[in-house]
Amino acid sequence: MAAERDGDRRRPGDLVRGLLPRRTNAGAATARPAVEAPAAVPHRDLESVIGDCALYEDGGRRPGRLPLPEAREAASTTSGFVWIGLQQPTPGEVEAVAREFALPPLAVEDAVKAHQRPKLEFYGDVLFAVLKPVRYVDHEEVVEIAEIAMFIGPTFVVTVRHGESDVLSRVREELDSCSAALMEHSATGLLHRTLDLVVDGYEETLGYIDEDMDQIESQVFSASTEDNSERIYKLKREIAEFRRAVLPLGLAVQRLADGHVPGISDEALHYFRDVHDHVLRTADGIEGHDRLLSDILQADLAQVAVRQSEIAVRQNEIAVRQNEDMRKISAWAAIALVPTAIAGIYGMNFDNMPELRWQYGYYVVVGIIVTACVVLHRLFRRNGWL
Repeated sequence: MAAERDGDRRRPGDLVRGLLPRRTNAGAATARPAVEAPAAVPHRDLESVIGDCALYEDGGRRPGRLPLPEAREAASTTSGFVWIGLQQPTPGEVEAVAREFALPPLAVEDAVKAHQRPKLEFYGDVLFAVLKPVRYVDHEEVVEIAEIAMFIGPTFVVTVRHGESDVLSRVREELDSCSAALMEHSATGLLHRTLDLVVDGYEETLGYIDEDMDQIESQVFSASTEDNSERIYKLKREIAEFRRAVLPLGLAVQRLADGHVPGISDEALHYFRDVHDHVLRTADGIEGHDRLLSDILQADLAQVAVRQSEIAVRQNEIAVRQNEDMRKISAWAAIALVPTAIAGIYGMNFDNMPELRWQYGYYVVVGIIVTACVVLHRLFRRNGWL
């Protein structure tokens, strides 16, 4: 990044004098969802919004914290850089810092509104970057996303954080520790280390998602009758949010890795290529997880349909058995109706009934009843009712 300030011209490579080393995935970022810029709070001290304001030069941090008015003066004279970190600021508080460092208005508007896509833009000698740290809440199976806006000038860095994230605090701790690996510091090195931790957080989150997917896959293809479609759909939705945080960052980091950003030395390109490789690997993992979840969802829905079909078959079998029972009951009732009807007729107490005085009347009536019942029984058995 070429810059000319107060007559002191600096070469682009001077901004990258010492990049911070890459750390393993064990130090992944922790974040919660990005939130809207808070409403204006009356009478809030701007210094309380600034998490820290320090000058870094000659391989370390100058002792103490700089007040904002002195930070601008220090940035104009130092050979290092000044870092001002804003935490959950209001629009007015961001604009106050923007006036001190002449930050580009369009970038300031993006930093205030938050909910931007990860990106990398240039405004003269100021590089504006938007990053999305993530954290996976395993017990809720939710991907929480924060947002970091970075203004990187020749001798200053202004960061605006929305949501909860420890990425910037960890980078500042490394800068303040003055370890042997951090002999020199630069604004571009700060950008690299921040990207490094954010991408480490992506890989850690992807690992947690992979564990949950293994659990879901085991449940779907086990003998369990539990319906997992709601859980699968929820995880697909979280992966979609995760994708929106990762994929755009790949294009931004590629510009850094390909040397299309002014002020990035050839030595620094190797570090950004490493970050770009990790971003691409995470993006491929997200796409693979999303496709696999779609397949698991289809398998779960198919199993649900099979179980519903089995239930319907059992219900039909029950209905058939009930129909058979009703036919049997109806058949026996029809057979019992014959003697009941005849007995009912002869149970009428009328004097003028000719059959009452007939010598063989009783035997004839009993024979008729038996014959009728036998005929009905055979007829019902032939029709399958008995």
